[in-house]
Amino acid sequence: MRRTRIMLNEPVPEFEVAATGGTSFNSKAVSGRPWVLYFYPKDNTPGCTSEGLQFRDLHPQFEKLGCAIYGVSRDSLKSHDNFKAKMGFPFELLCDADEVACKAFGVIKMKNMYGKKVRGIERSTFVIDGAGVVRREWRGVKVPGHAQEVLDFVKTI
Repeated sequence: MRRTRIMLNEPVPEFEVAATGGTSFNSKAVSGRPWVLYFYPKDNTPGCTSEGLQFRDLHPQFEKLGCAIYGVSRDSLKSHDNFKAKMGFPFELLCDADEVACKAFGVIKMKNMYGKKVRGIERSTFVIDGAGVVRREWRGVKVPGHAQEVLDFVKTI
């Protein structure tokens, strides 16, 4: 049986999704430098806003390390563009409405929302090195201090 999701120390397969600013993101096009891919459930919600703001505030330090940051959810590009502008995010948000990246990274889970089972993104973050290999993953992320923990790991690669 074939595995359906990327595992630690495995290369990221090529995928392409729409990105903010009228651009597109291709996983192979960002090779040669490390990058962070953080999956979050929904634009303009308290936890997702807080997480994005932490990555925003630490962005200059990621940049000094040559590391790019990309946020991913299933929201529309219009929602992403508005969220990015409102919060002043200096990085692109990726629209994964078709769940191409979500499925590749295995972040879609059944979750409880007000007593109902709903299918959604489990807050997860991945650090990919310059060769396109997943070097660290966090699943079921708790927001406080998470971006700093990711930055601390990027400093080691």
